[in-house]
Amino acid sequence: MKSITRRVACALMFGAALAASATTMTAAQERELKFAMSLAQDHPLGLAGQHFADLVAEKSNGALKVSLYPNAVLGSDQQNLSAVRGGTLDFTIMATGLLAGIDPRFQVFDLPFMFANSEEAYLLSDGGVGTDLMAGLADDGIHGLGIWDLGFRNMTNNRRPIAALEDFQGLKLRVIASPIYIDLFTQLGANPVPMTFGEVYGALEAGAIDGQDNPLAVIQSAKFEEVQDYLSLTRHIYTGMPFLMSGETWDELSPEEQAVITEAAEEAKLFGRDQVQAQEASAIEQLGQEMEVNELTPEEVTRLREAVRPVVDKFAADVGAEVMAAASAELEAIR
Repeated sequence: MKSITRRVACALMFGAALAASATTMTAAQERELKFAMSLAQDHPLGLAGQHFADLVAEKSNGALKVSLYPNAVLGSDQQNLSAVRGGTLDFTIMATGLLAGIDPRFQVFDLPFMFANSEEAYLLSDGGVGTDLMAGLADDGIHGLGIWDLGFRNMTNNRRPIAALEDFQGLKLRVIASPIYIDLFTQLGANPVPMTFGEVYGALEAGAIDGQDNPLAVIQSAKFEEVQDYLSLTRHIYTGMPFLMSGETWDELSPEEQAVITEAAEEAKLFGRDQVQAQEASAIEQLGQEMEVNELTPEEVTRLREAVRPVVDKFAADVGAEVMAAASAELEAIR
């Protein structure tokens, strides 16, 4: 009996050891990844970010977990970019203009009045130009996962509707920290103030700046209608949002895990675009309940386009003849 008891005890101990080993192996295979952005959780790209996290969990059977950190809780766009390049943050997403410091060719997306509609912007983002630019980020410690959609930028301010070129004169406007935005609004006669997104609401509320420019979904999710009186539909610049992954994290993943991330990113990109289009369709009506809304005439849009021609020419030179020629060819194909 003692011998049997000892054998049973040994078997139980061995079984417990195997179970513990299996649990440890499973835990070791699980990986948590951090995704930080400046946008709000309820913004279309916040929703797309959560969709990406859900897809990654589903496709990896729970082995990969993406935790979303919206509202700049882990830092500004510039801080997030630095963290991704340094390997201390796994994912971030930001405007193409903010990547100009790494690769000035990204400014091809930010040239004023470059695109007539979203379809043209998507074509350039998903085509050879966008793909090549994203692939080139590998030299800077970044793995590119496609260009998501923020939409066309419009103006808000507290002084007057912007219905003509002259209405920009003297306005103190927040801009993203990109040379093309600073030069654009300087050329239009405004006073541009580079500022991180997380500071904008407070600066508008305090009257430190008169206005800002952003796509409608951002204006709505940031609740700028609470601190702004006028919304002018200028659609002066399209903003793409490159989805960036730490190259260090990417290299640590198995081929199977890399496939999961790639597939989930592509699906989330398309989901986010649908969300942006859906929200923009209703945003004008909803914002119009709190703000005075106006749209520029085609004649005034033409005046604006001509007024900013020197800015376009200057930054087209920075982009380079090769990328500009490729972009023009891709756009002509759809037009």
